[in-house]
Amino acid sequence: MAGDTKKKILETALELFAQNGYLGTSMNDIAEKLGITKGALYKHYASKQEILDSIVERMNEADFQRATRYEMPETETDNYAEAYSHVPIEKIRSYSIAQFDHWTKEYFSANFRKMLTLEQYREPKFTQLYQNYLVSGPVMYMTEIFKKLTGLDAAASEQLALEFYGPLFLLYGIYDGADDKDRIVSMVYAHIDNFIEKIEFKYK
Repeated sequence: MAGDTKKKILETALELFAQNGYLGTSMNDIAEKLGITKGALYKHYASKQEILDSIVERMNEADFQRATRYEMPETETDNYAEAYSHVPIEKIRSYSIAQFDHWTKEYFSANFRKMLTLEQYREPKFTQLYQNYLVSGPVMYMTEIFKKLTGLDAAASEQLALEFYGPLFLLYGIYDGADDKDRIVSMVYAHIDNFIEKIEFKYK
């Protein structure tokens, strides 16, 4: 029961962070949204920072589970560089689609992305989180994959990563504002398939 309450607190807090920003949301706002007293909220989380830390922990757990499900290498492991050489192109396709769904269709993750987008220029810790999750982190990850897939050097592999990830990143925002979201998903599939076809043709 306590676990369900803590989960509800995280989800409600993140919803408010995505709407009003982390800095623009108080513990009182969170308690009011939940319909509980501020004292009851503090029994579960001692501070707003502790709530944020728990949100990030939940995101990290979800990332690990998704990478495991799609048999993608984890960057934290000691031998992850070698693991990239065992990633077939179809796994990259499936994982990339899952990543897009994760950041757009999954409510918790989508709110996390929106919070980071709002707060990235306001505080260094959010700048770093934004970079790690949505900008430089994914580019670095895909650079290593393309390096192993193509045999290209780091600079050329990074360029491929930018060409691949850049449109996906742009499509997050387009998806958010689109009335016909299925059309945007079709654009995602087309981009991934076209890019993979190019990679297979040029570097097989």
